Amino acid sequence: MNLMGTQKGKGTQNVLTAFKVIGLFSVVMVGVMASPTSSLRVPIDSNPQTSFGLAMVFVLLTFGGWNEAAYISAELQEVGRNMVRGLLWGLGIITAIYLLINLAYLRVLGLREMGQSEVVAADFMRRVLGQGGVKFISLLIIVSALGAINASIFTGGRTNYTLGKDFSLFRFLGQWHGRLNTPTNALLFQGVIALVLVLLGTLVRKGFVTMVEYTAPVFWCFFLLVGLSLFVLRVKEPQVIRPFRVPLYPFTPFFFCMTCAYMLQSSVAYTGVGAVVGLAVLLAGVPLLLLTGGRHGEGEEKGT
Repeated sequence: MNLMGTQKGKGTQNVLTAFKVIGLFSVVMVGVMASPTSSLRVPIDSNPQTSFGLAMVFVLLTFGGWNEAAYISAELQEVGRNMVRGLLWGLGIITAIYLLINLAYLRVLGLREMGQSEVVAADFMRRVLGQGGVKFISLLIIVSALGAINASIFTGGRTNYTLGKDFSLFRFLGQWHGRLNTPTNALLFQGVIALVLVLLGTLVRKGFVTMVEYTAPVFWCFFLLVGLSLFVLRVKEPQVIRPFRVPLYPFTPFFFCMTCAYMLQSSVAYTGVGAVVGLAVLLAGVPLLLLTGGRHGEGEEKGT
């Protein structure tokens, strides 16, 4: 769909997101109307075996993707206003849905049963609506996965396109299809990488866990570098006009960097050897950058 044009990819995302949000709010309403369980009053274990950092690796994974709205900034109208609005509204809606869904789970299943379940959503719907509810939540998960995949394809293609515009070695990625208004080569290249990662996941017993181990340390490493770059660029290029202001600078980015450093440490501690593969791929870019002589330009604007 994204190869057929930006409008097709955007339309697909809007439809999938609408179905997902409606479905999630339906689950919340089911939880509100259901009879509450008495196990809700069971106290939380005061000596949990899982560390806070490890728990947050998976919790924050559910929020992952909020930052990818920034990848399409070059295609937004009135970007200074609409980008901030999109990020704040998007993250706010995600947080609200997340909290409401978990409150519904707590109301119906309680803390003890949630802690023992490996498929909380399915057990929740089975308790309330029977096997039909399980089929509904399965369909909702499929729609949610498709939406996440399409969004990643849409935004990831833009980052690969920019890579091609900035570095001569990847010039083939910097081709923009004018008629379809989409980065065709970048999308195809991204598809190849995705298939390789899927193959990697099939070679081990727990494919999803392997993907988390591969991506989580790199994810938090990049977030930390982005936060640090804000300080560096403020010093190196103080004269540059910046379209976005950072509230409470330097405290906000400092807190962000400290959080990212903590999550990076937690993700590496969790993944262990699994983190080496992802970080090795990341570090492989350093000699590649030196061999290619760095950037060949500041990135030309694509055609409209």
